[in-house]
Amino acid sequence: MAELEIHHEGNENDPIGKRVGVMAALLAVFLAVVTIASHRTHTEAIIKKTDSNDQWQYYQASRLKYHNLEVGERLIGVLGPNNAGARETLEKFAKDKQKYTDQAKDLQEKATAQKEASEAAERRALRYDLGEGLLEIALVLSSLYFIARKMLFPVVGVIAGIAGLIVAITGLLV
Repeated sequence: MAELEIHHEGNENDPIGKRVGVMAALLAVFLAVVTIASHRTHTEAIIKKTDSNDQWQYYQASRLKYHNLEVGERLIGVLGPNNAGARETLEKFAKDKQKYTDQAKDLQEKATAQKEASEAAERRALRYDLGEGLLEIALVLSSLYFIARKMLFPVVGVIAGIAGLIVAITGLLV
């Protein structure tokens, strides 16, 4: 079996290359952390949005029950509200209507709160996504040093990396 040799052309002692390599490794670590935060925040936003939708469905169901009670009251009014059974039913309907009114208000508040929490998570996720993109650009630009041996690439990479970290950190504050 033939052996494969890799020849290095005088770059064995490249102190700048070592620094750029360490910087690229750090950028990769920061990128991994921001990517995980981004994915988890997107998942959180989806879960909260689903919870909000569920609460709105419960709210709609409560309002439908309320409406059905109103229809029942109208039917009793048309068919004869004067007998004892009709009066008892109307009293029960009034209690149930109050229960569904209170329940609907509570469900509406919960749904609104979940919707706001979902929107906040989406705003955080957007910051993480932007930070992730900038860190990816920083990593690629820094790696170009090893091909071109131009200091411009790691310098611009550091700037993009710092910007990415700042944007990602602002995601914690939103």
